[in-house]
Amino acid sequence: MDILAELNPAQREAVEAIEGPVLILAGPGSGKTRVIAHRVAYLIRVCGVSPHRIMAVTFTNKAAREMEERLQRLIGRALGNLTIGTFHAICARILRRDGRATGIDPRFVIYDEEDQLSLLKRSIQEVGLDPKQYAPRAIGSAISAAKSRTLTPPEYIKHTTSYFEEVVGRVYERYQQLLEESNALDFDDLLMKTVQLFRSSPETLAKYQSRYLHIMVDEFQDTNLVQYELIKQLGGERHNVCVVGDPDQSIYSWRFADLRNILSFEKDFPEAKLVLLEQNYRSTKLILETASHVISVNQLRKPKALWTENEPGELTNIVETYTEQEEAQFVVSEIERLVEGGKARLGDCAVMYRTNAQSRALEEAFMRYGIAYKLVAGTRFYERREVKDIIAYLRVIQNPNDSVSLLRIINVPGRGIGQQSQSQLASWAKSQGVSQYEALKLIAETKDDEESQPPFNSRLVRVLSGFVEMMEEFIAQSRQSNLVALFDLVVKKIGCEEYLMSGENGEERWENVLELRTVAKDYRHLEAEESLSAFLEGVTLVSDVDGLDETVDAATLVTLHQAKGLEFPVVFIVGVEEGILPHYKSLDDPGQMEEERRLCYVGITRAKQRVYLVHAFRRSLMGSSMVSTASRFLDDIPKNLVASSGLWEREESQVAPSLYPRGKARRAPAPSSDVPELKAGDRVHHAQFGDGVVVNCRPLKDDTEAMVAFKRGVGVKRLLLSFANLEKRK
Repeated sequence: MDILAELNPAQREAVEAIEGPVLILAGPGSGKTRVIAHRVAYLIRVCGVSPHRIMAVTFTNKAAREMEERLQRLIGRALGNLTIGTFHAICARILRRDGRATGIDPRFVIYDEEDQLSLLKRSIQEVGLDPKQYAPRAIGSAISAAKSRTLTPPEYIKHTTSYFEEVVGRVYERYQQLLEESNALDFDDLLMKTVQLFRSSPETLAKYQSRYLHIMVDEFQDTNLVQYELIKQLGGERHNVCVVGDPDQSIYSWRFADLRNILSFEKDFPEAKLVLLEQNYRSTKLILETASHVISVNQLRKPKALWTENEPGELTNIVETYTEQEEAQFVVSEIERLVEGGKARLGDCAVMYRTNAQSRALEEAFMRYGIAYKLVAGTRFYERREVKDIIAYLRVIQNPNDSVSLLRIINVPGRGIGQQSQSQLASWAKSQGVSQYEALKLIAETKDDEESQPPFNSRLVRVLSGFVEMMEEFIAQSRQSNLVALFDLVVKKIGCEEYLMSGENGEERWENVLELRTVAKDYRHLEAEESLSAFLEGVTLVSDVDGLDETVDAATLVTLHQAKGLEFPVVFIVGVEEGILPHYKSLDDPGQMEEERRLCYVGITRAKQRVYLVHAFRRSLMGSSMVSTASRFLDDIPKNLVASSGLWEREESQVAPSLYPRGKARRAPAPSSDVPELKAGDRVHHAQFGDGVVVNCRPLKDDTEAMVAFKRGVGVKRLLLSFANLEKRK
């Protein structure tokens, strides 16, 4: 295969530029994944570079899998020791291999968000504060920001300037101590500890600099400061660093991604070659034009002249509905219309929104009308309680000092070790200067020696001893059995099936455990202890999008942030209103407003054929109902690119009969008990719009729509009487 044959001139230029730093600015749908894959293949097949000496960093595990599949097709042989994966996965491998140089035990566990939150609450309590008064998530975010700048607790405390920062510093210090006691790292530690390893151990850094002749980084606009430093460290003196990204798609500042990394790359690497990928292969001409007008208002960007040879396509649909319920109903009915007309499959359609809370009305509509959908980042598989419990058992087997996992399972299934007993154990372990697991082993060793027994009653000593003896059996088995055999032993010994089946949704929960066993099978080829470590790392670093099954024919519900990297023939973006998109927190911050605009741009450019931008006249959000204003982003789209703009006229024919659950009548909205009977000419009062006169009333199947002319420049409004709370005046 001619590796360059399928590439356009700009893509070919990017692939062939193999010496020195390269900045590839890749517009949406411009084939950047193809370029990275072909560049790796070119280095291996044409330049003779060993896969062992190439690193390719992706933003998600899903992107890494796609990259590997492309490379298998291109190269036609095993990839050898090519390093490919996310920053976190690659750093975890480095720390397991060489972390001892900075005191990191290679058997460390990785704490996910739930584990971190649990440890933060404990840290707050142990420094004498109340987690109800000092929000763990806010403190955790501040600690994460510190780690993104590689600040240790003493370094952070040294620069505190407010009381909140002082509190964060105290909690950060204790949080880090507890992590070390548990031989655990959080996500931010994986990055920070690797940078610290390279700073403190020049010989370790030199080893990796010598190994990696070429480094490629995808989605570079989403890197934070610690990730950028890591790349500069590995790039060494060769500077064979190729970064691919697009400032217009930088949407993760809340994860401390720093747009300045890509904007200043050419300053940090003045010899860098710049390549622009401007040809779009995904979207129609009109979708691309719409997106370009939205993003062109931003100042912090590197302009690109995006173009496509695709067909012009359809105009952008801007649709106004009355409420978020009608918004959801419009989406469902339009999807049904497209499917029945043969213009799309259910799986071709995606509904995107700014905040997770917006999915509620959408889910209700999809369920009510029997339309299949998949929700990205609902309750994720690995966050389900029974799955987390089995993973916690395996974590303690790998690392008995993991206190968070130990406390999770010590009474699951119930053994009579309640909160009071757990507190007694923790206090005694602290008094003995040992971990809680070591304390359990001491209890078991002295259970028959009355003089040496710890100060617990005989029942608790017996139960705790039984638990630790079982765990010791698991640990011994883990050193000689493959992962599936160990998994089966744990599940059987703790009575997992009986425990789950005796509770609510038992069958479904047991099926989740069996599905986790299926995941474990993927690691059977590894040695016993290595398979356990690799499995635990894999299930911890998985992300929301990684679990998206694209083979299922169902509409996708996904936030705009999670939609990054995905594409669909049909895209609905709902809630395109001031205060939602753009988000209300960004309204007074020009930098945040630019990011909101980039978020809208990312959503539009996920679409291949059709785009719907939907907003509601009135929306209930965060416990209150309010009149909404269409987003300023809609004003940036020229009228000649818009198919229609106006209030969606809900007719019975717009919702096909097949949408209704078989055998069930359509449920009408529950009207207010004191809805007035109105006719044209009646005077009314509205809490928001003031006094007005009814112009017309139109009966609907489930409601009545009134057109009311209000005073004081408000104008004519269409109102549903069951929602409007109009007061009839004489």
